Amino acid sequence: MRYLHTMVRVADLDRALDFYCDKLGLKEARRIDNPAGRFTLVFLCAPGDEDLARQGASPMVELTYNYDREDYQGGRNFGHLAYEVDDIYATCQRLMDGGVTINRPPRDGHMAFVRSPEGISVELLQKGGSLPKAEPWASMPNVGSW
Repeated sequence: MRYLHTMVRVADLDRALDFYCDKLGLKEARRIDNPAGRFTLVFLCAPGDEDLARQGASPMVELTYNYDREDYQGGRNFGHLAYEVDDIYATCQRLMDGGVTINRPPRDGHMAFVRSPEGISVELLQKGGSLPKAEPWASMPNVGSW
């Protein structure tokens, strides 16, 4: 058994791709447009995993966009996606600069949480252990829920 992907339904594909790709930094590995079935699937992988993902050898996030609009609720009930990052402070700064709220700042130099446009919690974990505590992160309060 091996992990393949996590599916997340999105109401606005462009907005979701802006968050997951342009801001978070994931890469589109493949896309399936199915007009007859009235949906589009977009598979995203971590940077550097594109070739492995195209071969089905890397875990991915599947964004499912249904052409018939629905109001998706309950993102928090899903739990969260988790990604290891090279520099949690730089990642959070890039996200903030892109207009993303850091719900749980990396006060400990190790963990942060943000939310996608659909309300899915995304956990960011520092690769290789915690970075030294640093401002402004160390004194930043939590915002909302994650």
